[in-house]
Amino acid sequence: MRELLVAGRRPVREVWIAEGQDPSPQIDDIERLASRRRARIVLVPRGRLDMAARTDTPQGVLARAQPLEEADLDALCRARRGVAPFLLVLDGVTDPHNLGSLLRSAECAGVTGVVVPRHRAAHVTPTVAKVAAGAIEHLAIAVVPGIPTALRRLDELGVVSIGLDAEAPRSLFELGAEAEGPVALVMGAEGRGLAALTRRRCSVLTAIPQFGSLGALNVAAAGAVACFELARRRGGDRPPTPTADAEA
Repeated sequence: MRELLVAGRRPVREVWIAEGQDPSPQIDDIERLASRRRARIVLVPRGRLDMAARTDTPQGVLARAQPLEEADLDALCRARRGVAPFLLVLDGVTDPHNLGSLLRSAECAGVTGVVVPRHRAAHVTPTVAKVAAGAIEHLAIAVVPGIPTALRRLDELGVVSIGLDAEAPRSLFELGAEAEGPVALVMGAEGRGLAALTRRRCSVLTAIPQFGSLGALNVAAAGAVACFELARRRGGDRPPTPTADAEA
């Protein structure tokens, strides 16, 4: 909620606050930001807010805002303010909690845009928005008909596609200059990983070395590791943003 009001990317019509909420600095901050955005503040019964929220554990506040706009794939491939594209491409991630976690990690690592397929994949929902902890308000997200076709377009536009594949012989941590310019990290779906055609369209295939007994990291954990490794290799195109507080 707070990041929606801070980012200012889309109009907010109303902010609902549940009646009987205990006073808190967080609610005060939301009310202040809503007033600044000229959003109407409405006190509503808790039951009505819970029904409208469509999440398992609503926290007593809800915004009625315009939907997110889909980004243009070609636009994501252009440098912005001197920062080379750093994209996250998701090949059929279906669990909304995994998608939310990936978006949160991506935003924190400096990813400039996300690409998801239109079909057979999770999209932004109230659950995804909550797990992403505000990341959807800062990330441009392109929805494409198919990931292999999108990867071909990235290649035409000079973006190197780095696929994460548990069977790849090359370590993610051994990448060279290909990781330092316009780059897209390509993650596969839960369980099956990268689809065969997606794998063939990637410029490079890499793996995260495993040293324990389990077969592999889940997609959300692997995505976090890979996003920050690529951010490190890129040398931090964007200065780190200090956070006021840490969330669990």
